[in-house]
Amino acid sequence: MKKVYFLKTCDTCKRILKEVNTTGFELQNIKENPVTASQLDEMYALSKSYEGLFNKRARLYKSLGLKDKNLTETDFKNYLLEEYTFLKRPVFVVEGEIFIGNSKKVVQELKEKIG
Repeated sequence: MKKVYFLKTCDTCKRILKEVNTTGFELQNIKENPVTASQLDEMYALSKSYEGLFNKRARLYKSLGLKDKNLTETDFKNYLLEEYTFLKRPVFVVEGEIFIGNSKKVVQELKEKIG
């Protein structure tokens, strides 16, 4: 399976989608088509962490005071399902591997994986 979860209005997502060959990928704009519980479970199975999928830079994270709370994996899962901006993006799923976020290292590993 080749899939990318992204936000159409995110400049960083747009930049990465231009850099990476997404031919053959299913593209899912998470604002228009939110991540389902089963999709989140699939991402968790690959990443082994809801916290790893969670965007701690989201404005809502700070405004809700979540950085001052001791959140569990269940809390992270619930927030990810409630609000699309909490997903660290983009998330690429490529043949059983997951690439989360936009760090140079992750993008480089992704490029090496898909050629």
